[in-house]
Amino acid sequence: MTDQPREQWATRTGFLLAAIGSAVGLGNIWRFPAIAYGNGGGAFLLPYLVALLTAGIPLLIMEYSIGRKYRMSPPAALRRMSRPVEAIGWWQVVISFVIATYYAVIIAWAVRYVGFSFGQQWGADPEAFLFGDFLRAPDTPGFMDGYVPGIVWPLIAVWIVVLVILAFGIRRGIERANKLFIPLLAVLFVALVIRSLTLDGAAAGLDALFSPDWSELGNGSVWVAAYGQIFFSLSIGFGIMVTYASYLGRRADLTGSAMVAGFANSSFEILAGIGVFATLGYLATAAGVGVDEVAGAGIGLAFVAFPAVISEMPLGGLFGVLFFCSLVIAGLSSLISIVQVVVSAVQDRTGMRRMPAVFGVGGLVALVSILFFPTESGIFLLDASDHFINQYGIALASLVALVVIAWVLRQLPALQQNADATSAIRLGHWWRICLGVITPLVLGWMMVDSLRAEFEENYEGYSTGFLLSAGWSVAIGALLVGVILTLMPWPAGGEDIDLDMEAPADRKDV
Repeated sequence: MTDQPREQWATRTGFLLAAIGSAVGLGNIWRFPAIAYGNGGGAFLLPYLVALLTAGIPLLIMEYSIGRKYRMSPPAALRRMSRPVEAIGWWQVVISFVIATYYAVIIAWAVRYVGFSFGQQWGADPEAFLFGDFLRAPDTPGFMDGYVPGIVWPLIAVWIVVLVILAFGIRRGIERANKLFIPLLAVLFVALVIRSLTLDGAAAGLDALFSPDWSELGNGSVWVAAYGQIFFSLSIGFGIMVTYASYLGRRADLTGSAMVAGFANSSFEILAGIGVFATLGYLATAAGVGVDEVAGAGIGLAFVAFPAVISEMPLGGLFGVLFFCSLVIAGLSSLISIVQVVVSAVQDRTGMRRMPAVFGVGGLVALVSILFFPTESGIFLLDASDHFINQYGIALASLVALVVIAWVLRQLPALQQNADATSAIRLGHWWRICLGVITPLVLGWMMVDSLRAEFEENYEGYSTGFLLSAGWSVAIGALLVGVILTLMPWPAGGEDIDLDMEAPADRKDV
């Protein structure tokens, strides 16, 4: 048995900022605006709110309850429910491992683009600069081709920052970092939004985003998109919130914390939508085209469309620094939480102390990231891995976990009792209905819809061989490795931790 006391958040604010920091990531800035625009505009906010209330917040409460009740990482916590279910927890840990390896690379790109903003070094053609001069991407994807030094060095710097913060622990590392990152991110992004609203054409962009197309509410795909956006933007389904909640005190308010984190995340997404589309409205007006011709999502929006805007606008360099610094900070706060899942799982299973776990296990994540992704074909590997690990890793693992916990083990009443015991807002039958009926049905439909699209057409037109090796193998491999880790004998030390151990008396319960 390990004699190490479990770390604990110093304050409720620290936990909330860390949870919000994990949820507010790159997807909030570049995914939500495009999803809303393409699914009814202002009308999309209705299914989005319904999804938040019937899936997002209920899932957050469930994961908080699991983490706080068992005070352990996902594999160990699920093992306490039922030994075979431990495999789902390790599956989630491996998913976090994979995501961390490529997520760090995008942060490294943003670091470089902070510098590129001075003097608009991408020139007149930001797209050619991104894929040609910067990423050096070939016409067709390959594996382990030439390294790109301009990505390697900032990537190493990103990993050094992340591992050092994690090495300081929950209170002195993650909590303090998020107390700096999240207020700074808010200040930077509010300044960016204010600047974007003063641009010529901003009104046209906002009109394109928020003009409601109420007829879209009868389209089932719009509702699936709303649930998908809530699901992928709240950091649920791959162990983060279970891990973070395992460091809460026994008397923490779980329901209130989930509502604060959920609505804070959604507020930032809407704010991001305003900033992005006000900026795209300026670009469309300057080019004399409609907003629909410049609207985009993902990497193209962040590293092509925004540089094009920056090149055209007054004080563009300052705007670029604000935008790309926001990406860096949002990315770092999320990456820290993702790697913490892996570190915590190994600590709980082996009893390993924090420093060896961070630099050993976290260092392995960093090594894989540095070996595979700052290459000329890294952009293609990243794209395929991200698509398949999200659709058939996070979403599928969550569906399986929810079905097992709600239907097979029938643990929802016990988890509800655990949350109600210390929460100001008590959960009713609606919570069990949402998690036992609505969310599994929506996730199941998302799986069916996604698989149908995969078999109709290869993702992004990639070859079947490349998708099998860089996409399907990653998603299937995560499941298989999770099962192997469950069956593998581990050194004794961490699995028998006393679950009834209270926080030390000198610590404030949060």
